[in-house]
Parts: sequence; structure tokens; C-alpha cells
Amino acid sequence: MDKNFKSRYFEDYVLGEIINHSVPRTLTEGDVSIYLATTGSRYAINYSKEFSKKIGFLSTPIDDILTFHIVFGRTVPDLSLNAIANLGYAGVKFLKPVFIGDTLSASSKIIGLKENSNGKTGTVYVESIGKNQNSEVVLKYYRWLMMRKKDLDFKLKKNQIPELPKEVNSVDFTFSENLNFREWDPKITGSNAFYDDYKKNEEIHHLDGQTIEEAEHQIATRLYQNNARVHFNQHVEKDGRFGRRIIYGGYIISLARAISCNGFANTLKIAAIHSGKHTAPTFSGDTIYAWSKVLDKEIINENIGSLKVQTLASKNNSNLSFPEEKLPEHIVLDIIYSILIPIK
Repeated sequence: MDKNFKSRYFEDYVLGEIINHSVPRTLTEGDVSIYLATTGSRYAINYSKEFSKKIGFLSTPIDDILTFHIVFGRTVPDLSLNAIANLGYAGVKFLKPVFIGDTLSASSKIIGLKENSNGKTGTVYVESIGKNQNSEVVLKYYRWLMMRKKDLDFKLKKNQIPELPKEVNSVDFTFSENLNFREWDPKITGSNAFYDDYKKNEEIHHLDGQTIEEAEHQIATRLYQNNARVHFNQHVEKDGRFGRRIIYGGYIISLARAISCNGFANTLKIAAIHSGKHTAPTFSGDTIYAWSKVLDKEIINENIGSLKVQTLASKNNSNLSFPEEKLPEHIVLDIIYSILIPIK
């Protein structure tokens, strides 16, 4: 009996297969503290117990991106332990808030397979679901990843490329009911900018850059229990395509969100990620900057509006502007998402 878990290669995935991932994860105050320590996030709704209770939460909701990482981390051993790269995301829905003490588990369905032209790799498309201890779905998302072949003679009989959602419809946005937005205090959040103050096509430079230290991204990725070898094993990766470990792309999403607090500090939650691409690799020592463009606005109800935002993150370049055509090489993340923000 083989005691070691070696995970899968491209030829090991079966279209339509459902995988129930192991090791559910109970979230603690320590998880939140480490996430804060490795991102510097300043969203008051996620870090002030008094503020979140004042507006009607029974406890402090965990940052939506931390929820994403914890669910994502459940899936890695079965899906992407041997991956070359995580290529993108689509249709990410944050359906229920997660609180300290909740236990998250995950399952995934293989929805597409495509053999790449080099004959050495393939693309695997999956839909993953995260649930809490009450079997309530808190998160759904699609992603696709580039996988190595172990058997180079393996040939896929037919490519099956799924049609992924281009965006999440606002009718699918969810948020906690009966919140008291009269208690939303800009002196606590540090910003007077509410839904009414943002203009369509407005561009916001978030100003603050963060340099990634080797220890930080290692600790952050361990926090999520993402054990993909490209992030951890320098002994192996020194002979890989970059000669060093690459930063987990989700950590770049975390930094972009943390940096964008300087511009979106009154965000109640992320409602959805419509699409996301890691457009270039990031390494220890790189400095990440972020800037955003408001693509659209929509009033959800009398208290809340949504902003559809495109955020670009760059490495080692603070001269930020939205390119008209092809993204320059210093852009490492292109993500389109919707945030919910109170109306004045």
C-alpha cells in the first residue's frame, strides 16, 4: 500500500468527476491575525469587532479573499499540486459571510480538459464549491490550470472546453440582511467616499506599494495550506523554468485588495469576481502596486450600491495608467470584480 499522496497529472483527470477534498479547516483568530500580518489590510468591517457588531453582524466577518484562499487551499492537493500555473478565475460568487469558528470544506467538479499544443501539458477546468459546517454554500468559483503530463505519450481523445460565465449577474449578489447602515461611521473606516461619490470610468491610483519578502509569501501560502511545489520547493524549482519559486497568485490578489483599501475603504464586501488572470509571474523582492477603474455602477437597494471594478496590479512600476491595448509586462494581475458599498 502506497502511503504517499502524489496527486495527479493531466492524464489522471476525468471529465465530470467530482472530488471531495480532504482536511476541512476551522478558522481562528490566529488565521485572521496572520492574514493581517502578511497583507496589511485595513478594512474596518473585517478587523473591528465593535464596528461590525454596531452595524448588525453577530461577529466580525472574515475578509472575503481569506475565505477564498482557505477554500482554494482545500483543493490544491487534488487539483494543482503538480500544476505548472494557475491560469485564471471566473464566476466567483461570495454567497454567505464566514466568521471565526466556522469550518470550511470544499469539493470540485472537472468540467473541461484541453491538451496543449506542446504535447507536454494540458489545461484542466474545474468548478469548486466551499461550504461551512452547516452545509451552507459560502463560495463558488471556476478556475483553470496548466498541468504537467507524466506520460508524454498520453493523448486526449477530444478537447472539452467549457463555456465559462463572462460575469456574475447582480441578481446573484448576496449580503447580510437587516444591517443598520445608519451606524456606518466614516471616522472608523477612514474614508468619506461612498457609492454616490464614485463616477463611471473613474480611475483610482491606490498609491501604496508593498515589497514581497520571502518569509511573508511563504507564511501566507502555508496559512492557506496551499502546498503546490512551485511555491515552496526551491531545491526543485532552481531547475524549473524560472530558476526560483514563484509567488502564489492568490497572494497577489490579497495584496491588491489590501492596497486598494486606500480608495475603497467603505467596502462592505466583495460580491463577486467576474474574471481574473495572472498575467505574469511574481517573485520575492518584487514591489506590488495597484490601481483601479470603475467600470459600472448599480443601485442594489436603498442602502447599498455595487461598483464593478477592474484592478490591475503591477510589479516594480508605480507609473500607473490603464493601457488601451495589450497589458505591459509589469502587470501581474488583471481582475474584474464587484464590491458592495453603502449609499450615503
